[in-house]
Amino acid sequence: MPLRLALLDHIPVLQITPAVIETAETYIRHKLMPGRPSGDAYHLALASHHGCDFILTWNIRHLANPNKLAHARHMNQRLGLPLPQVVTPLDLLGRMR
Repeated sequence: MPLRLALLDHIPVLQITPAVIETAETYIRHKLMPGRPSGDAYHLALASHHGCDFILTWNIRHLANPNKLAHARHMNQRLGLPLPQVVTPLDLLGRMR
């Protein structure tokens, strides 16, 4: 197995539970994330339900969008969920310096 794939061996796969599905559907229903494709809604719902500290993404249109994050923060507070810190790789590199 190539080294780059072996590095992923110890990273857990987050499970899509009924609660994750309901949260993703709530994001879509409230226009926080687009319904098609729904990957962004599931990405945020998975990270929120599993208590992830960060979402690392290049997606500044939906996930790393400051306007969307304010709405996501409000939505997750209403749902009783933490909001992961959403950062781009450039944001994360800036914090490491």
